Order: sequence, then C-alpha cells, then structure tokens
Amino acid sequence: MKSPFKLKAKDIKRDWHLLDAESQILGRLSTKIATLLQGKNKLYYVPYLDCGDYVVVVNAKEILVTGRKEKAKKYYHHSGYPGGLREETLEKLRARKPEEIIIHAVRGMLPKNKLASQMIKKLFVFAGKEHPYGDKFK
Repeated sequence: MKSPFKLKAKDIKRDWHLLDAESQILGRLSTKIATLLQGKNKLYYVPYLDCGDYVVVVNAKEILVTGRKEKAKKYYHHSGYPGGLREETLEKLRARKPEEIIIHAVRGMLPKNKLASQMIKKLFVFAGKEHPYGDKFK
C-alpha cells in the first residue's frame, strides 16, 4: 500500500553538521558526509529530491589514509588540450590544497545525476579549525 504523503521541496528541513576530520580515515569520514548530504539519515528520504543537510568539515589537512596511499594515490585532471593530462599524488595535493581531498572523495560517493551538483554545494571544507559558520550550530 502506498503512503498518501508525497514529499515536496518546501517540506524539507535542513540542519547543519560540524565534523572534525582530525585523525579520521578519509573513506570512513567521506561516507558519513555523503550520507548527510543526500539526506539518507532522515525518515522522509526520497531519491528524486535533495533532502540533505549542510555539512561543515574542519581540519581537512589532518585527515588520515591507510597503507601507502600518501605517496601512491594519484589524482588526475586534464586541461582539454593534447598532452594535457596532469597527475598529482595525495601528498602533494595535501600540501597545496587539503580541502580538495575530502571534496573529491565525497563527490565520487554521490549519485551521478543533476542532484549531485546541488548536494556538493552544501559541503564546506576548511583546512584548519576556523570557519565562518559558527552561528549555524547550537
């Protein structure tokens, strides 16, 4: 039997979550973040709407990885020109822009559709402890 309740975008209540990445494993933290961004932790989750919450992650430079991933894991991007493939190790990316490590991991865990771009906009990652969203948390 179908439920008579049909969820609409105006019925969605969005909360704010503050997560500290210090001494946490990258993959395990990323799955928590992806779940919160999609809204799968809510009772009224539906796959065709963005039901997720806002997530603020601090201490991104302190995230941990297991094994030899610090030197072996590579991130690729292409400029669009012939011979424009660039690769960078996790170690170098952490030194240059540590926020991108978490954003890249979470983006890969979100659905591959138009909702993913809406969901990833609700993720705010900071390398240190300071963030401008202190008034959002109780």
